[in-house]
Amino acid sequence: MINQGQLYVVPTPIGNLGDMTPRAIEVLNQVDVIAAEDTRHSARLLQHFGIKTPALAYHEHNERQMCHKLVERIQAGDSVALISDAGTPLVSDPGYHLVRAARKAAVQVVPLPGASAMITALSASGLASDRFVFEGFLPAKSAARRQRLQGLADDCRTSIFYESTHRIQASLADMADVFGAQRQAVIARELSKRFETIHGDSLSALQQWLAADANQCRGEFVVLVQGAAAVKDETIDTETKRLLTILMQELPLKQAAALAAKISGLKKNDLYRLGLDLTEK
Repeated sequence: MINQGQLYVVPTPIGNLGDMTPRAIEVLNQVDVIAAEDTRHSARLLQHFGIKTPALAYHEHNERQMCHKLVERIQAGDSVALISDAGTPLVSDPGYHLVRAARKAAVQVVPLPGASAMITALSASGLASDRFVFEGFLPAKSAARRQRLQGLADDCRTSIFYESTHRIQASLADMADVFGAQRQAVIARELSKRFETIHGDSLSALQQWLAADANQCRGEFVVLVQGAAAVKDETIDTETKRLLTILMQELPLKQAAALAAKISGLKKNDLYRLGLDLTEK
C-alpha cells in the first residue's frame, strides 16, 4: 500500500520488460497520477502491465513549471509517481527540480530501487567497481568534450559515460587522445535488449572495432574507462606528502599538486593522483 501526499521515484526497465519490479507495478497502479518523461512512450509500458493511472508529461522543457504544480497536488493529498523513459529518474533524465522542490516543501520522497544502465554495465565490465564516477552524457562539441575528459585523465576511479549513436565514434576518439590509446575501456550497448553487446579492449582497439562493423554503432551506449594508475606511496617521500597535505588545506587539489610539483621536482600528475588518494582516507 502507498501513502497519500508522497512523491514516488519509480525506475522502469531499460529494455527487457521482465525487469519491472512488482513493487513498481503496485505503486504505479495506486498513485493518483504518473509524471512521465514521454507519455506516448510510457503508454506502451503502462498498457503492458495493465496500469490505468492517468499520466501527464514531465520533461526537460517543462519541469521547472510543472514541479510546483505537482508539489501543490501532493500537498493537497495526492500521491505522485515520477518515471522516465527508461531506468531510474534523475540519472541523466528529468526529475531533479521536482525532487528538490518536494524536499524543500517537506514532502516525503520515496525512492524505489530498480534498473540503471550505468550500474548494469559496471557490474559486467570487469573494471574496478569499488570507486567510480558517473559523468552522464559528454558535451556534443569536441572542444568542450575534451576539456571535460581532461579533468578526468588523472582520476584513479572508473569513469562511466552515456553516449548516443551519432557521437560514439567521435567520443571514443577524444577519449583515446586524452586518456591514451592503450587505456582499457568497455562498451556496453543495448543492455537487456535483443542485441546486447558488452565488449572491452584498449580505446584504440575499440575505435577499430566500431569502425569495422556499422551495426555496433547503433543503439544506446554506456562507455566505461579504466581509471589512471594509482601512485605508489613509496615513490613520494614523507616530506612531499606533508607538503601536499598542507597545500590541499589552502588550495584546490589541482593547484596544490602543481605547486607541490614545482617545489619538489616530482610530476604534477603523480601528486594529483596522490592527492585524490589522500582525500579518500
